[in-house]
Amino acid sequence: MRYLSVCSGIEAASVAWQPLGWEPVAFSEIDRFASAVLAQRFPKVPNLGNMEAFREWKIGPIDLLVGGTPCQSFSVAGLRKGLDDPRGNLALVYLGILEKYRPRWCVWENVPGVLSSNGGRDFGSFVGGLAKLGYGFSYRVLDAQYVRVESHPYAVPQRRRRVFVVGHLGGDWKSTAEVLLEPEGMRGNPPTRREARKEVTGGSGGGASSSGIEVTSTESMPSFSWPVDIADTITAHEGRTYTHEGSQNFRMHNVVPSEPIPFDTTQITHPTNGSAPQPGYPCHTLARGGHAPAIANASSMRVRRLTPRECERLQGFPDDWTAVFYRGKTATNKPRYKAIGNSMAVNVVRWIGERIHTHL
Repeated sequence: MRYLSVCSGIEAASVAWQPLGWEPVAFSEIDRFASAVLAQRFPKVPNLGNMEAFREWKIGPIDLLVGGTPCQSFSVAGLRKGLDDPRGNLALVYLGILEKYRPRWCVWENVPGVLSSNGGRDFGSFVGGLAKLGYGFSYRVLDAQYVRVESHPYAVPQRRRRVFVVGHLGGDWKSTAEVLLEPEGMRGNPPTRREARKEVTGGSGGGASSSGIEVTSTESMPSFSWPVDIADTITAHEGRTYTHEGSQNFRMHNVVPSEPIPFDTTQITHPTNGSAPQPGYPCHTLARGGHAPAIANASSMRVRRLTPRECERLQGFPDDWTAVFYRGKTATNKPRYKAIGNSMAVNVVRWIGERIHTHL
């Protein structure tokens, strides 16, 4: 499989699909730091820069197009300009690239807010464009905390819900449905919400639905008041961890020890370290800005932020993936946080790739 990755970021797709033997033909990324990561991690793969210049590209045939066009215009936290925003219009540029290269498969990612942006008309315009180009398609909201694959047998301890659209040239949507949906979800008898949360998806490729973790009511969660800035804060208390959920309310956070760091109860799981997660709540979605959540110890009240390495683990990347040479020195934390927060979760993209692979 030869694929083109647009809005590449730090290339979750290539990290996920390298074990499948797939080949990146080219990237398209304009962010300076992300481009530095690409240049040092994939020195033989050209970065074509601005995707709006795609009509000038000469890269030969491709089998798959993957990309997560900017989501700010579709986010419920943004201004919701949708396709009227130049960033939102990159979704239409994505369709233009499909029209030019006609790959057999395409994978597109965005925030769940795209489904309701402009009353759903923005998303309708995008998938309508897919259909007009001759692609059958399916879409699904996947949460990274539940997606288990061979490379990430315990998924990642981060709540990260994203819409994924898979398209297949020829107009047949059934193959795309087989990629994104398990047979249990296609019978027409969906389980109740509580039953769905307890199900464990079968199959050798792991599952993309709930993993059997018991989810209790938020009403029973304790509240604490800390003399620290609690915006996007993670705090430790009596061997448990709580994540910020507005004001001074915190929810339990799923954390598993991996390596010695200052506070014993605030360690992030390495995706391949063999430690099974304990029941609880995963970290909230990593932000796109150049900041990281803070961590406080309940007894000493010492505070520190999550390290870039810990954030990389929350996204399923290898340790120090973004620790590259940038502007004459080793990269500082701020651009690393931003790039990691902008990325797709590696385990989710791996799961999708494995299921496409079975249809080749």
